[in-house]
Amino acid sequence: MSVPLEPWILNLPFSSNSHTSHPCYGFRLQKVQLKPIVALAPPVSPAKTCHCSTETQDHSLSTAQQPNLNPVNAPDSRKDRRKAVRVAWEKLVRWSRTWRSKAKTDVLERTKKVVVLGGGSFGTAMAAHIAAKKAELEVKMLVRDPHVCQSINKTHYNYKYFPEDKLPENVFATTDAKAALLGADFCLHAVPVQFSSSFLEGISEHVDPNLPFISLSKGLELNTLRMMSQIIPQALGNPRQPFIALSGPSFALELMRKLPTAMVVASKDKNLASAAQQLLASQHLRISTSSDVTGVEIAGALKNVLAIAAGIVEGMNLGNNSMAALVAQGCSEIRWLATKMGAKSTTITGLSGTGDIMLTCFVNLSRNRTVGVRLGSGEKLDDILSSINQVAEGVSTAGAVIALAQKYNVKMPVLTAVARIIDNELTPKKAVLELMNLPQVEEV
Repeated sequence: MSVPLEPWILNLPFSSNSHTSHPCYGFRLQKVQLKPIVALAPPVSPAKTCHCSTETQDHSLSTAQQPNLNPVNAPDSRKDRRKAVRVAWEKLVRWSRTWRSKAKTDVLERTKKVVVLGGGSFGTAMAAHIAAKKAELEVKMLVRDPHVCQSINKTHYNYKYFPEDKLPENVFATTDAKAALLGADFCLHAVPVQFSSSFLEGISEHVDPNLPFISLSKGLELNTLRMMSQIIPQALGNPRQPFIALSGPSFALELMRKLPTAMVVASKDKNLASAAQQLLASQHLRISTSSDVTGVEIAGALKNVLAIAAGIVEGMNLGNNSMAALVAQGCSEIRWLATKMGAKSTTITGLSGTGDIMLTCFVNLSRNRTVGVRLGSGEKLDDILSSINQVAEGVSTAGAVIALAQKYNVKMPVLTAVARIIDNELTPKKAVLELMNLPQVEEV
């Protein structure tokens, strides 16, 4: 004799909670509210009980009679799920195509000249990126080194930073500030932070007061604690100089070689951020916009200091546990300071915050991480800096950390330890011991 199935067996699909097990069948099932039931077998008298024993009458259904009690693994269910995922993906692709077809491009179409201040690796990569978007666009690089200038103009290579990567034909270089800035529609500032103020003061007479500056430089001025959003307008003597900060996880070499990259442009002027997005976005460079200039700049500056700390851990062979704990703590310290300065916490956990931190702390292409690795291996800072041909901004920015921590009353043990190592007040080994002996606290 067969028995009727209890109502909750037949109601499909099942809910995600209220699990139970039928005493006879031994399956773990999900209990849900039922609609009217269709009985599969004659009813059993209420006086009778169901016994699942070899010594009693067998009330179980045969394999053929049993319903599929595990719908999650049912072939039809799997097909339905795959279909739902495929439909959702197709909708996303269609939306993306529609968005691209409606995306504004008038800024790029109107732009005739872009000037890049600085001939370093990132400035060169951005010059090549913009020039490749529009053949009629003139991209002029203002450089200090006459040999670099000659190399770019004669061979279309920046022999110092990209000897194997040819620049587009519409990239030119000059050492003449007036010639570089004349008629420019946008200016990309790629001069190291510590030299920016004096450099900009020297060329200010050639800068149009309405020329938008897109800052590629990351860091804080050591003595004044100023960010680039403060340095640029003050050095140019124009508090209304249009300003945009560009930041995010991006190595110059990968950008030069057109590998997929995503970055953020931040400006208090929404239209200005949108204009920079139009100028820079391409098939291999995604550009998001933000109004949180402070958050983007602070994260971009302090992640270089944290990268030195991560390098020290690597150089001392302290292991992956230490690395994860240190970077997590450093992220919290950056967030604490940034929010005290008025930034949004979501900026610090986003692309220009956590994204940039992960890239700089964990990848060997990072200059700041390399400095840390060598410090952790026992090398002297002066020897390290004299042997590299690029600026590691984290070394200078570390000096500003202690002053910022005091100014905003924020405890920043990891970043402060880096500053003390840079100033030869602590050895890396002593710093690790002191950090490990800090009080155990509740995580916030």
